[in-house]
Amino acid sequence: MENLNNKENKSIVYNQDNNTFILNSNKTSYILKVLDSGHLAHLYWGRRLRSTNLDYVIRSRNWGSFLANTDNKENFMLESIPQEYPGYGATDLRSPALQLQFSDGTSATDFRYVSHKIYEGKNKLENLPATYTENNDEATTLEIVLKDTLKPVEIVLTYSVFKDFDAITRNVKVRNVGYEDVKILRVLSANVDFNDDDFDMIQLSGSWARERHFIRQPLRSGSQSIESRRGASSHAQNPFIALARKDTTEIKGDIYGFSFVYSGNFLANVEVDMFYNSRVQIGINPFDFSWLLKENEEFQSPESVLVYSPNGMTGMSHIYHNLYGKRLARGEHRDKIRPILINNWEATYFDFNETSIKNIAKEASNLGMELFVLDDGWFGKRNNDDCSLGDWFVNEEKIKGGLGKLSKEINDMGLQFGLWFEPEMVCPVSELYEKHPDWCIHIPGRIRSEARMQLILDLSRDDVCDYIIETLSKVLSSASISYVKWDMNRNMTEIGSAKLQPERQRELPHRYMLGLYRIMEELTTAFPHILFESCSGGGGRFDPGMLYYMPQTWTSDNTDAIERLKIQYGTSLVYPNVSMGCHVSAIPNHQVHRMTPLNTRGVVAMSGNFGYELDITKLSDEEKEMIKEQIKNYKEIRETIQFGDYYRLSSPFEDNDVAWMFVSKDKKEVVVSFVRQSALPHPKFESLKLVGLEEDASYEVVGENKVFGGDELMYVGLNVPQLVGDYDAKMWVLRKIL
Repeated sequence: MENLNNKENKSIVYNQDNNTFILNSNKTSYILKVLDSGHLAHLYWGRRLRSTNLDYVIRSRNWGSFLANTDNKENFMLESIPQEYPGYGATDLRSPALQLQFSDGTSATDFRYVSHKIYEGKNKLENLPATYTENNDEATTLEIVLKDTLKPVEIVLTYSVFKDFDAITRNVKVRNVGYEDVKILRVLSANVDFNDDDFDMIQLSGSWARERHFIRQPLRSGSQSIESRRGASSHAQNPFIALARKDTTEIKGDIYGFSFVYSGNFLANVEVDMFYNSRVQIGINPFDFSWLLKENEEFQSPESVLVYSPNGMTGMSHIYHNLYGKRLARGEHRDKIRPILINNWEATYFDFNETSIKNIAKEASNLGMELFVLDDGWFGKRNNDDCSLGDWFVNEEKIKGGLGKLSKEINDMGLQFGLWFEPEMVCPVSELYEKHPDWCIHIPGRIRSEARMQLILDLSRDDVCDYIIETLSKVLSSASISYVKWDMNRNMTEIGSAKLQPERQRELPHRYMLGLYRIMEELTTAFPHILFESCSGGGGRFDPGMLYYMPQTWTSDNTDAIERLKIQYGTSLVYPNVSMGCHVSAIPNHQVHRMTPLNTRGVVAMSGNFGYELDITKLSDEEKEMIKEQIKNYKEIRETIQFGDYYRLSSPFEDNDVAWMFVSKDKKEVVVSFVRQSALPHPKFESLKLVGLEEDASYEVVGENKVFGGDELMYVGLNVPQLVGDYDAKMWVLRKIL
């Protein structure tokens, strides 16, 4: 056992005198303790402390006869103690983090400390996405082994502290070290007990075309939760919650974030018990889940990422943005500026041929765009959405000469070429389904419910995964492809697999995710030059698990600028600017039929990876000139937008006037955006108080011949000019001058 006592430079220290683990990042401390009984207690999480002895946090009293004494010791009751990873049935009757079923039918567990080890660096999670280090000195890891007092089962709690990123990651491994089968019914990745309930819970919820809306509400007695049972993280809920103190704002106050690096079913739950304690948990959804462990088998949970900030929601967001942008996203595109693209979907839908595609690409090149993306309809017999998913070969009637010829012609125009896939699905009307009707998720004898006239391929099967890898690899090798849009447009029903045994059928949704992650790992490794973008009907799988394989996500199918204010605001709470795909589309908008000025559509879309979704061949000369100017301006500021620090200045959920800003890492460039949603008669004079600037520096407003001090911009404000009509917008670029 490695002992790091009294080494203050270490991020994790074990104090043998009081059996306490102190986990320190630059600004935070997380402290846990092994009690005399061997149970693991949670003592503290918050601002960094100097103290290594917080034994006084654990207090006892006579709570009443309805609480059972642990080990039959008077007034020693686990239910009254903040725990680190609680089981169920051994005197703590609150929501458990772990629930097992043994061969005798019982499920009570009692896990106690056995050993621990501390080491520099962070190990890779087998077959799962997770944060990573590039050097061992970036993180320190603690592994604590607990064992049940009766049954031969061990759990390993793993904590990694990213010192400079101010984040802690957690995961759990369950091992069957006996001879009899053990069934996992519930295995959450993180549990944190707070000794009060003076919090608001923040969640990101919505629906298709209305994803990740910001919701904040007070905690109350009982359980409050968000979850997905859909087989994907979903449009409805995002695998993230935060607890914020009542007075927490954008820039001040304590906030605790819980993010789950997973793309499937999840649960995030807060239970306020009868003594006003709050228990927060996040992990795989236990609903309709079980996992059978045979002798010497183990189960690895996905990773959770815990972030504390005393600097409000902005402070929390910056930690997630920096960590996820640099140590979750991977590959050669991670740190590269992203290209401005044109996607043909809302321009043509399925009605195109190589001539109309090349006409759009030629106009895109003239306007200064850099990437053309061919969306749905290029393969099989696909002229609408009722056939051919799974048949990944070129529709020669539409694209004469194939993708190789088309991609070269588009490259010759000065554009990269990208392609849309939906590899996880199959249409009943397809060659693939005719050959392999058992390859889809289904239950024999039950109706195979279709959504968008498609079924889901069973990625728990190696043969199905092999087919997808082989088929897509053939397409990606056949042409000059620089970008892939990876779509997924339905959720799971009639969940069953022709390959799994009856006792393992409830493992299918997780095995599906493991299969999907295997496919993505192999393809992104084999084609490292391709920029992969995740898309699930827009934002239906905008989660950290996808970000590990694909460094950007199509934020929502809803491209309306006013609706995007809310979608992008909520998304920005956790996810980096560079991970968000944001496009200008035609009016009336195809989702909500709103008429929004082209300038406003541009301002809103310049909040992430910029692009267009409209038929640019049908625009007026004036509109084309405006787009050309938008593209020119974005190219000058995109590094700041994609990789700078993001600040939310006013909320679309609370204010008519919505504003946000980006500051480059070196503080030399600032981009400020403002949208007025509804015109008002005689509105007040509006000034935007900026944040994140250098007080002593001077900043010039580009194109306006005005210079302001950083202190003026932050404490007096930047004047908003008179705007005209609904949905008007303004963008400023400021540059630091000597």
